[in-house]
Amino acid sequence: MTVTFDDILAARDRIAGQVDRTPVRYSRRLSQLTGAEVWIKFDNLHFTGSFKERGALNRLLQLTPEERKRGVVAASAGNHAQALAYHGGRLGVPVTIVMPEGTPFVKADGTRAHGATVVIKGLDFSGSTEEAHRLRDEEGFVFISAFDDEGIVAGQGVCGLEFMEDAPDLDVLIIPIGGGGLIAGSAIAAKAMKPSIRIFGVEAAMYPSFSAKRRGEAPRCGGQTIAEGIAIKAVGDIPFALAEPLIEEVLVCQEADFERGVSYLATMERTVAEGAGAGGLAAMLAYPDKFKGLKVGIELTGGNIDARMLAVVLNRELVREKRLIVYRILGDDRPGMLSKMSAVIGGLGGNIIDVVHNRLALDVPAKGAEFDIMVETRGEAHAEEIRQGLEGAGYELRMG
Repeated sequence: MTVTFDDILAARDRIAGQVDRTPVRYSRRLSQLTGAEVWIKFDNLHFTGSFKERGALNRLLQLTPEERKRGVVAASAGNHAQALAYHGGRLGVPVTIVMPEGTPFVKADGTRAHGATVVIKGLDFSGSTEEAHRLRDEEGFVFISAFDDEGIVAGQGVCGLEFMEDAPDLDVLIIPIGGGGLIAGSAIAAKAMKPSIRIFGVEAAMYPSFSAKRRGEAPRCGGQTIAEGIAIKAVGDIPFALAEPLIEEVLVCQEADFERGVSYLATMERTVAEGAGAGGLAAMLAYPDKFKGLKVGIELTGGNIDARMLAVVLNRELVREKRLIVYRILGDDRPGMLSKMSAVIGGLGGNIIDVVHNRLALDVPAKGAEFDIMVETRGEAHAEEIRQGLEGAGYELRMG
C-alpha cells in the first residue's frame, strides 16, 4: 500500500469547494517569543474545528453507492467523528461513531449535532476501536479509520500541499502525531514540493507510540492528557510506513508544554487551540534551540477544547507566571486581622481574588487562624514584592 503525491493532488481536486482552504499566517508575536520565523496554518477554522475534514470527505467520496447505503462506522475521540458526521450528513451517508469514555462533551455534542449516532464505549481509543469493529461485523457498516487508511492519508496530505503553496520558503514543518495520518500525508506533499523541507513530529509524553515503534519497542502509553486528540496507543501501520523515512525527528512534549501552547495561542494569537492543536508550538517551547533562526510552519490542527478546560489551562498558566498566587498566612484570630493584611496587599498593588479563612486546621493554634489569600499580581517580581511586604509587616506566611 502506498500514497503518492498524485493521490494527494487527486484528493485536493475531489474535495475542492467542499472544505475550507484555511489560512497560513506569519506570527510576529510567536516569532519574537521563540526566536524563529513562525508561520501558522489555522486548521481550527474549519467548520468542524479541525484538520480532519479533508481526509474524512476524501474517503467518503470514494465509497461505492452500495457502501454509502450501508453507512460507515468509526472510532474517534472527537475530531474525526465530527468531520465524518458532518460530511456524511451532507452526502446522505449514515454515520455511527464510537467514542471513548471521558471524551470532552464539546466533541461528543458536536458529533451528535451533525446527525451521527454516538456510542460511548471503551476506556480509551483502543477500546472504542474494538467496539467499532464489532459494529462493522454485526451491522455491515464500512469501517473508516481515523488514520490507518490510504484515502484518509491522501486527504490529510492536502494540508501539507496548501501549507507549502502559501509559505514556500519554510525550512521546517512541525506536525502533531496521533495515529500518523496527518504527518504522513503532509510529509509526502511537502517533500514532493520542496525536498529540503525538514519534518518534525510531536507526541505527548503519555502516548509516544510513533517514537516507540521507530525504536522497535512496544509503546508504553496511558493516562489523562490534555492532548487527547493525539492520545493513540498504536500508530497506524499505513501512515507509519509512509512517514517514518520522511520525518527527521519526533519530539516528545510534557503536559505543561501543551498547556503553555494553548495559553500562548489564546493570549498572543487570539485563537483557540485544543491540546493537540497546540503541539507544534509546544515543541518549539520545549526545544527552542532546534528552531532558532529558522522559518518554521506549525500546523494548528484543531480548536475543539472544552470551555471549562480552556479556563483551567489559562488560569494554570497565570499560576506558573505567578500572576495568580496564594499567600498562606498564619495569624491571630482577632477582629481586623484580615483588613490589615488586605491593606498591605492593596497598598502594594495586588488585587485580592479570593480569601479562605480556616480556623480548624490542627497545625494552627486554637486562638489562631490560617488565611489563604489568592492575589492577582503583575508577575514574579511583583509577587515577591508583596511577599516581602507581608513579612515586613510581621506576618508569618508561605507562598502557595
